[in-house]
Amino acid sequence: MSARILVVEDEEALSALLEYNLSKEGFTVSLSADGEDALITVEEEKPDLVLLDWMLPSLSGIEICRRIRARAETREIPVIMLTARGEEDDRIRGLDTGADDYLTKPFSVPELTARVRAVLRRARPTISGEVATFGDLTLDRETRRVRRGSREVHLGPTEFRLLDCLMQRPGRVFSREQLLDLVWGHDVYVEARTVDVHVGRLRKAINRRGERDPIRTVRAAGYALDETYAS
Repeated sequence: MSARILVVEDEEALSALLEYNLSKEGFTVSLSADGEDALITVEEEKPDLVLLDWMLPSLSGIEICRRIRARAETREIPVIMLTARGEEDDRIRGLDTGADDYLTKPFSVPELTARVRAVLRRARPTISGEVATFGDLTLDRETRRVRRGSREVHLGPTEFRLLDCLMQRPGRVFSREQLLDLVWGHDVYVEARTVDVHVGRLRKAINRRGERDPIRTVRAAGYALDETYAS
């Protein structure tokens, strides 16, 4: 699973450049060209990081950042501001609003990528690292192995991606449609019922010997890793 990045930029050429280079680095990228659309996307997709231009139609980047930080559901999402403004007062204003980092245009793609990875490491170590843990579950992305305590758990590739997705955001409820996009991809047509089948297979693999089921089914909503399980 890759981190999901929302690029909020109204300059089409720069937006396309960022999408291309971030995708090449393994990130999943969404694009918004104005503030109102960006806020809707943040609410619906809950990206792992927002790259946010300062000057935008309808709403400024500063105002978008302020609204992201004002909502409990989105306030933990990291924000990197992108702007042509280089004055110290402007940088301070952006950081005071809640931005995690600040890049002044023009910037190099390697610098941008390094900043993105650094912010993700601080905000969500389980996304940027090779090993994710939740309670006694351990998922190693490099070796493609999963363990529960001392027991190795054998998963198919789809169940591995599904568990990886859930472990990136413990406690968050993913709808079946969101899981379809994240695990199977936007371009693959799969019925929502398929998610239930693979969650069932995942549960069967990780829950043996009377072990507590860490996957919570939320009626009419979807699935989540239960944070109370890990405590």
